[in-house]
Amino acid sequence: MLTIQKNLSSVFYAILSLPSTAMGFALSVQIAALSWILTTQYGLDIHDVGFVWAAGPIAGILGQVIIGMLSDKVWFWGGRRRPFILIGGVFASLGLLALPNIDVISSSLEMAGILGVAITVALALDLSINISFNPTRSIIADVTPEGHERTKGYTWMQTVSGTFGVLAYAIGSFWSNYALIYIGAFLVLVFSVVPVFFVTESRQLAQDNLPSDDKPAQTASLGQGFLIIRPLWGFLAYGIYALVARLFDVQFDHFFVEIVCFIVTVLFVGKTLLEKEGGSNPHVGFQKVLAAHSFTWVGIQSMFIYMVAFLKYNQPDISDDAVGSMVNIGFLILSLVAAILPVLVLQPIAKRKGSLVTHAVCIASMALGYFLLSVVGSHSTLFFVVMALLGIGWSATISLPFAIMSQKVAQSKMGFYMGLFNLSVVLPQLVASLGVGLVMSRAENKNVVFWIAALCLAISAVSWFTVSDKRQTQGREI
Repeated sequence: MLTIQKNLSSVFYAILSLPSTAMGFALSVQIAALSWILTTQYGLDIHDVGFVWAAGPIAGILGQVIIGMLSDKVWFWGGRRRPFILIGGVFASLGLLALPNIDVISSSLEMAGILGVAITVALALDLSINISFNPTRSIIADVTPEGHERTKGYTWMQTVSGTFGVLAYAIGSFWSNYALIYIGAFLVLVFSVVPVFFVTESRQLAQDNLPSDDKPAQTASLGQGFLIIRPLWGFLAYGIYALVARLFDVQFDHFFVEIVCFIVTVLFVGKTLLEKEGGSNPHVGFQKVLAAHSFTWVGIQSMFIYMVAFLKYNQPDISDDAVGSMVNIGFLILSLVAAILPVLVLQPIAKRKGSLVTHAVCIASMALGYFLLSVVGSHSTLFFVVMALLGIGWSATISLPFAIMSQKVAQSKMGFYMGLFNLSVVLPQLVASLGVGLVMSRAENKNVVFWIAALCLAISAVSWFTVSDKRQTQGREI
């Protein structure tokens, strides 16, 4: 073990953050370029673009849970998380290289439609990212002590990742999306492969200090995971329905299923939020985190997918290239704020006020920002100002929930729970891709996307205030 790791130095935290930064950079490239390429270069409509984006959540639903379970148990190539970071990083780099060549791939395979190839490429890229994303986050919990140092690890993760996210959008804004893709492929490869050789993993994961009869009595399983994610069942049901309906081109003039799934979600989420932590359900703290985090991602993913359509509606006279540049500059500002705040602002505030209160307030500011965005979409300068406001919530979303979640679960099953936690991201992403996409395709006023986003972030902010800031029974299992 290197001295920088023994001393938990800032250099070590920076190196530890690079694999996650690689996956974050790959996502930044996808956010900046995928919708733009599909809309402007290949002429896909809004609903089809949303369907392509659904490939990512599909890859994450089982991918991160299974990889998390495996990485808790295996050991090869000198590590538990290291092999998956290496494999995922290499394939994510190759996936990025495929993005600007969708038409070439389609022609070489003699396929008539771009949509099928776009979905395949997006699915392959997201599967590669999902192979690595869980281990890149789990390894931070593995090698840092619980408490402030772990929060420090995740805020460093966001600072480093956010800094390179700024670089990503700067490249896209001032050069081109194509330059961004090729530079991104290189950085993702280097940041995935090199840093893991400077981090030493322990052969044995830390065990919780529980009496022997309180130790986990059974190994993690998909069935157990399904029961634990009860607050997300409504999201899951809608995702399955929407995917089947989209694949078989089934269309309804009503929103009956959407309403039913929304009611199911409200019931299960409401029941979870009203439960008291420390009672008979040992998973309630973790389940509250899932419930609160899920509504955050409906709003955020809607922003990522439909920002191009929103700007084209509000500023119809600007060119496609100008729209692409405006989106990149907006996300550059978002990422710049998100890169600065975690270590310099959020970490000190969280140390004094607690991670949960800090996070809830940041999410509330994002709800306000989305509402304002729906009002100022036709004014470029005000658009950029609001994107800076949204950066406060974004900086918290991709740093603090990981530290909060890690306090609610068993250290020995961190990969498994990190995979389940990711479902509170990918299942809402499916709702954003398919459900919000359906609304967007039928709504004449495209500002509706940020009305929906504002409502979801407001629900999320209220939900976070119901989560206890205390560790729940050391992550004890049923």
